[in-house]
Amino acid sequence: QVQLVESGGGLVQPGGSLRLSCTASESIHDIHLMGWYRQAPGRQRELVAQVLRDGTTNYGNFMAGRFGISRDNAKNTADLRMNSLRPEDTAVYYCKAIILGVTYWGQGTQVTVSS
Repeated sequence: QVQLVESGGGLVQPGGSLRLSCTASESIHDIHLMGWYRQAPGRQRELVAQVLRDGTTNYGNFMAGRFGISRDNAKNTADLRMNSLRPEDTAVYYCKAIILGVTYWGQGTQVTVSS
């Protein structure tokens, strides 16, 4: 059973930055896709960013260049850098991985943007 462990969430003021990290229990080389999704209260879960095994990245429509995703194959991690955070970025952020056609989710980490 693959496990994904997220870290780095918390409270940040508008305009601030956070870095989320997702560590996979499997070698990242075996993972077709790793990504971050978020879900705010009363809203559907939406794509934030994802990175494929070949390094290709995709971002949600609201990114506007504020977020960046990267992977570290040696550490089995996929990190999400978030800059210029806004109150509307407040949500639970989930790590996702797809391995051999099976989708796995982390437990989620809360990000709150508030003054």
